[in-house]
Amino acid sequence: MSQVPYIFDATLDTFQQQVIDASFSTPVLVDFWAEWCAPCKVLMPLLAKITESYGGALHLAKVNCDIEQELVMRFGIRSLPTVVLFKDGQPVDGFAGAQPESAIRTLLEPHVQALPPAEEDPLDAAQALFAEGRFAEAEALLKALLEEDNSDALALILYARCLAERGELDDAQAVLDAVKGDEHKQALAGARAQLTFLRQAASLPEVADLKSRLARDAGDDEAAYQLAVQQLARQQYEPALDGLLDLFRRNRGYGDDLPRKTLVQVFDLLGNDHPLVATYRRRLYQALY
Repeated sequence: MSQVPYIFDATLDTFQQQVIDASFSTPVLVDFWAEWCAPCKVLMPLLAKITESYGGALHLAKVNCDIEQELVMRFGIRSLPTVVLFKDGQPVDGFAGAQPESAIRTLLEPHVQALPPAEEDPLDAAQALFAEGRFAEAEALLKALLEEDNSDALALILYARCLAERGELDDAQAVLDAVKGDEHKQALAGARAQLTFLRQAASLPEVADLKSRLARDAGDDEAAYQLAVQQLARQQYEPALDGLLDLFRRNRGYGDDLPRKTLVQVFDLLGNDHPLVATYRRRLYQALY
């Protein structure tokens, strides 16, 4: 099993999330292989080398065809090795049999974005990638940066946020707990807020159910708050801020001032420079006074 987060074994249970869904943000190369297949064993380390060279801009999912027979039938795999590239939820290219590195890179070139220039500051590059939703690529840059200096507070905070985005909430919490000093207090508060929203959302009703409740009763304060949390967990910040502000205006005492407290958490999460923060701080102030 690879130690990098973007090379992994895929199974029937994980294929939808790790390959189909993930390919909407990052192309995923799927290697259909078997233990008895000699060309598979030649190709696999080459695919891993190529994937690692993209630093997170490409994922590699390995499917053991001896075990995952249903996936083999679903995709009509007839010979091994077979490699399929998924992008935007669909297979877009691929090949069968062992191929030279140059041919594989030529196949990938139209579909995979290059990493930022090497001379760019890695933390700045990681922040830009994170802002674009390219979390695996940001995580790869941050991991390399932290291997050189594991005391960089901003890098640790952003690394924790990357871990949180792929569901590793306990690991993210452990990283945040390792951050020392108060120099980046707001960024740390924002990362902790993100963890809070993700943990809360996991135990809440589905978005469709909450919207249905609000359609029946627009004054359902619990549904309104829970919907805002679900939206925050999905980074749908503007509708979440609208919902929280409306709830505050309608029932500012809900949950012991929970709408206002949550708005402040979102401001910490987004940071003072985010355009939504200036707008909604002003609206909150107007609602208060």
